[in-house]
Amino acid sequence: MITTFAALDDTTLAYRTLGSGDPLVCLPGGPMRDSAYLGDLGGLGAHRTLVILDPRGTGGSGVPADVSTYRCDRMADDVEALRRHLGLDRLDLLGHSAGANLALQYLTRYPDRVGRLALVNPSIRAVGLEVTVAQRQEVTQARAGEPWFPVAAAALESVLSGRAGPDSKQEIAPFLYGRWDTAAQVHQAAESGQHHDELARVFSSEGAFDPSATRSALAAHRGPVLLLAGGVDLAAPPGLVAEFAALTPRAELVVQPGAGHYPWLDDADAFTATIAAFLAGPAGA
Repeated sequence: MITTFAALDDTTLAYRTLGSGDPLVCLPGGPMRDSAYLGDLGGLGAHRTLVILDPRGTGGSGVPADVSTYRCDRMADDVEALRRHLGLDRLDLLGHSAGANLALQYLTRYPDRVGRLALVNPSIRAVGLEVTVAQRQEVTQARAGEPWFPVAAAALESVLSGRAGPDSKQEIAPFLYGRWDTAAQVHQAAESGQHHDELARVFSSEGAFDPSATRSALAAHRGPVLLLAGGVDLAAPPGLVAEFAALTPRAELVVQPGAGHYPWLDDADAFTATIAAFLAGPAGA
């Protein structure tokens, strides 16, 4: 079901709901990608009512009058408007990839409004981490036996050296999936129609992130935190996500074996079991 509500600046925002149980607000990545790519998150709606937000300017959500409101820190107000619309005292949040940055910005700005926080294959911009060569090599070399590896590895090297060609993004894509099968290829092919590059540049523009403040907010958060990494994810290598988890002493780190950047596609049962167990666990301090 698609529902709309008004943001604090009166921009019309949309979200879809599926499943049953207590609400779990899901924030897509990209950044600035239509939430359609999340699908049903591997059937997670069997455990919670998924409230899947289309960020402003994407999917069914409206275009704001002020383009600067696409900046990640400012979009935290959209999550707050959704909380008010849902009539909830606190939100349980799931942020995927760049959506983790938005979840963390919301935590930083509205710390008393966050309950459980699940960060899936998280981007690390909000906390100021950087991927290392060793972390990247750990996942790329694990795929060396794949038939697509030589082309993908050459494309990755061209990107890292600033010599990316027009097909480099497509050639690297297999590194983002645990299995480069038909389902993965269909999912990846849809990205060009879902991703909004111009808006993504505003999302991550100067002033969007304050890593020191976000790290402090994470350290102070008393609710449960889960960080889930795909075992072969190039975008968020397990070593990087482990470094992220170390910023939050109470965080639970789970590495899903054989999974890429979209773990619900690679093994839906493993993904939903991990998330469902986290959501059903102790409430924290």
